[in-house]
This record gives sequence, C-alpha cells and structure tokens, in this order.
Amino acid sequence: MNILKLITAGESHGKALIGILEKIPSGLGISTDDIDAELKRRQSGYGRGGRMKIEQDRAQILSGVRWGKTLGSPIALLIENRDWNNWRQGMSEESGHKGSIPPVTRPRPGHADLCGALKYDQHDIRNILERSSARETAMKVALGAVAKKFLSEFSIHIGSHVTQIGSVRVSETRLREFRDAFVVRDHLQKIDASPVRCPEEDTARAMMALIDKAVKDGDTLGGRFEVIATGLPTGLGSHVQWDRRLDGVLSQAFMGIQAIKGVEIGDGFAYADKFGSEVMDEIFYQCPNPDQAEDNPGFYRRTNHAGGIEGGMTNGMPVIVKAVMKPIPTLRKPLRSVDIVSKEPFEAAYERSDTCAVPAAAVIGEAMAALVIADALLEKFGGDSLDETKRNYDSFLDYIKKF
Repeated sequence: MNILKLITAGESHGKALIGILEKIPSGLGISTDDIDAELKRRQSGYGRGGRMKIEQDRAQILSGVRWGKTLGSPIALLIENRDWNNWRQGMSEESGHKGSIPPVTRPRPGHADLCGALKYDQHDIRNILERSSARETAMKVALGAVAKKFLSEFSIHIGSHVTQIGSVRVSETRLREFRDAFVVRDHLQKIDASPVRCPEEDTARAMMALIDKAVKDGDTLGGRFEVIATGLPTGLGSHVQWDRRLDGVLSQAFMGIQAIKGVEIGDGFAYADKFGSEVMDEIFYQCPNPDQAEDNPGFYRRTNHAGGIEGGMTNGMPVIVKAVMKPIPTLRKPLRSVDIVSKEPFEAAYERSDTCAVPAAAVIGEAMAALVIADALLEKFGGDSLDETKRNYDSFLDYIKKF
C-alpha cells in the first residue's frame, strides 16, 4: 500500500497484540465500540475452537485519538491476550525463565513450523508458531475496523458471506442473486446471524452438519468466501505500475491471511471456459439528472463479471473478491512428521485449534479489503483531515458527472 502504513506485533500466547495504523486523516469519529464489534464478529462462527471462549477480544486505543476523533497521528491499538496468565514463564522475555516449558520439536505439516525453524535457526518451534498463528488476525480486524469507519464516511461499505464449506456449497445461481441484491448495510446483520455466515439457510444447515462430522472424525474443513465492497467511485487504483493495480494489491492482502491459498476477482477462474462475448461488462450511458440523485448513473454496466475492477482500477461497480481457505492443518488425529532434533518419525504435535474457521476468515477478508481500499482512496484524494478528503472526493464526483 502506498499511503496507509500498518504493522502488527505480538505472539499468540504473549502479553498482547499491538497494531499501528498511520495516515488516517484527522477528524474521523472512532471508538473502542466500533473496533470491538468487528472483533466479536471475527470470534464467531460454527466450528471455532476453545480459545474463542477464553479471549473475548477487546481493543484499547493507545494513541492517535482524542475525545473520540482521530488526530491525524499514528493510531496505536492493543489487544490483551487473556491466556497470557497461563504462559507468563513459558513466553517470558526474561532469560531466567528459559526452559520453564519443554521445547516444541515436532513440526506440523501445513504450518510454518519447519520452514520457519530452518529459516530463523530455531530449535524450539514455539519461536515460530507463536507468531505465525492466526491469532495475529485479531489485530488485522481491529485495524480494519478503523478503515471501515473511514470508508463509511464516503458511503463505501464492505461485507462478506461464506459460499462453501468442504463439499457443501451455495449454487452459482443463488450466488448471483445474492450478489445482485447485496447491500451491505441491509444484509450484513442477517448474514452474521447465520452460524456459518451463509445466507442460504438449507445450505447453512448442511455446512454445520459437515462440521459436526469433522469434529467427530478429528478432522478439519476449509471452504470459500466472498467479500463485497459497495459504493466505490470509479478510478481507485491505477494501470501504470504493477504494484498500483488494485486487484493485485487486494490479492496480496488476502493471500497474506493465514491459510488462504487462492484468490480471484469477480468471475476469476470461471473466465477460463467462457467466450469473451460472455464475460465482458458492456458499457452504457444515461445522461445524469441533477434533480434525481438516485437516477444519476452516467456511465454504467449491467453486469459485473470483472468484479468491479478493470485495468487495475475500480469501474464503479461493486468490488467482489473471492478466496479459498485450506482446511486447518492442526488435526486432532495427527499427521506424520519428523522430530527436528532426533530426526525420528513422530505424530505431529497438536496445538489447540479450530475445526473450521471459514466464517472468521471472511470477516478478516473484510478488514484487509477495507485497509486496501482506504489506502487507494487516500492515494486518489489525499487530505490530512477528513473534511479535506471529502472536499476532494466530492469535487471528483462532480467532475465525473460532467465528463
């Protein structure tokens, strides 16, 4: 990202997670309630593990906000790890506590364990798995909540839904209907009410039954989800360099979420078996009527195969990002592995984990999309204060209407 700067720090069983977000303009109203609401959504979902009952995440705003408004300075957030009380010596920064818990020497297939141990010359895999854990995504969601609040000032809203868990999936016909009717503000509450965040009730029940089977079998499940952003203007992103193409930046952000193994924009891989005449979004024009804002399209499209992005830039249609999450590799029936010290074969160590975290991954995807889109909006319109950004934004919309 070119304008927003963000960084997270912290280990899964350390004292806390820390996040810093820089370049959010001044004057944005934000509170811990805004952030905690998103954190609660991340912790929900059928198939989550026992740690969700321990943490009940709450954010603290350490800097960058005064009296409910951003200052334009870096925003620092903290989320305490409640499980820290059980790990005070095992994760202590003090050398005197070294050896208080046994080292982890059995790498789990599908995790960062072995690659990280080799890369960082660590003979206790805990030094790798603590940071590579998806626990870190709690802070991504917290920072994304700030970006969401910023985007809402421009009537840009982001939501998600789960489309597949294991072999159970929503039909493509129904998905098209959901996308066509997707208005985040109206539908997000209904989607969140589903234990698997799937808007189709029969499919949701089948997904839950499959998760129950995986729990019984000591196995795990992955799936697919979609993140949809509405209300975006034309022209966010750019075609001029590879690292400024919005679809490329979004894809990188989603692939940076733990366990995400595939990303597509709009129809994505479905383009492969179609003719060009079937998948291009034709362009139409209706002369804007200044007296009827709701009937003021100018240039518009009747289809959205491109997922709202053409040539690396938003085209005014909803942005649709789809992602695939692999099954969580920590299994109750362990996979085979090799001890990094003795080199003897073992069954991989089991760390407390979820059976299915696809509903949570969708919420994390919303956060990453919000951060990327907020960055693109600030790159386009600038502004050190929210009012300045809004003036620039409104001026651009006026220009588009007259183009």
